[in-house]
Amino acid sequence: MILDYAGRRFRLAATLEGVDALLVTNPVNVRYLTGLDSSNAAVLVRADGSATLATDSRYIEMTKGLDLEVVEDPDVTGRLAAAGAGIEAGHMTVATFNRLGEGLVPTEQVVERLRMVKDEEEIELLRRACAISDQAFADISGNIRPGVTEREVARVLEARMVELGADKPAFDSIVASGENGAIPHHSPGTRELRAGDLVTLDFGALYQGYHADMTRTVALGPPAGWQREIYDLVAAAQLAGRQALAPGASVRDVDTAARSVVADAGYGEHFRHGLGHGVGLEIHEEPFLGPSRTGRLKDRVPITVEPGVYLPGRGGVRIEDTLVTREGGPELLTMTTKELLVL
Repeated sequence: MILDYAGRRFRLAATLEGVDALLVTNPVNVRYLTGLDSSNAAVLVRADGSATLATDSRYIEMTKGLDLEVVEDPDVTGRLAAAGAGIEAGHMTVATFNRLGEGLVPTEQVVERLRMVKDEEEIELLRRACAISDQAFADISGNIRPGVTEREVARVLEARMVELGADKPAFDSIVASGENGAIPHHSPGTRELRAGDLVTLDFGALYQGYHADMTRTVALGPPAGWQREIYDLVAAAQLAGRQALAPGASVRDVDTAARSVVADAGYGEHFRHGLGHGVGLEIHEEPFLGPSRTGRLKDRVPITVEPGVYLPGRGGVRIEDTLVTREGGPELLTMTTKELLVL
């Protein structure tokens, strides 16, 4: 798939204010603007849209065919730093900033704001990452059974995603069974799944640099009354959050749409994280949905909706989808059913 890196650089150049150029050093942003995925590169994007990429000898062969000027130098920031240029204050260290001297202008989130809105080629890569995730979950559901450890389920799930074409897992998968389901970011351990457990799986595939993210909670055997209650509650909150996604919507209001469902049912204190986050070249990127967040959604923004209820000592439920904001209503990328699966 051909991605329009030059177009991205021209769009970035059009947003520059108060600087002659932007020195981009965050590796994710360098990849977004050039296509080069490396641990040591920088790109200087000038106000006219022209650009120069610097990297060292380990990556220089990978730059052949890129549509911009390339220079080889291990000191990528020193080679490209120029008076009047902006720098990525959130990424550059103070030591590097001081070494480069005066005349550089700190900026915040310039490329990240551009990255929030995805082009259709990026969305297609995300769609493929999500399809791999969906299929992997379907393929390994038979492994989610009593006697198998959380770690074994995670290992089989991650291996299946790679077999289906993923570069690798998008992040360390979460498999949280029984009382561990009350820990939102539980690391899979040696606990064996048991009949009567709720099991939460949070996972995703990385495909050509783009991250899928989904969560499903399943029951091992007929669910108890309290398990069904909190599952249905989280499902209702998740639906409310999805329905609130729209270009122009306040990120705080989207969070409130889901959070109020949980709070009105008396479980507000058991939903303590934000409702969701953007996804793309990073698993967590702007925008973020939360009660203290500001800003409004735009068209073509991939984002997760993931409410949860966590009851310490008992267990929990989280349901998460990756969606894309659209003018006619959000596009769902993770297609696995949200009905409670009883395995």
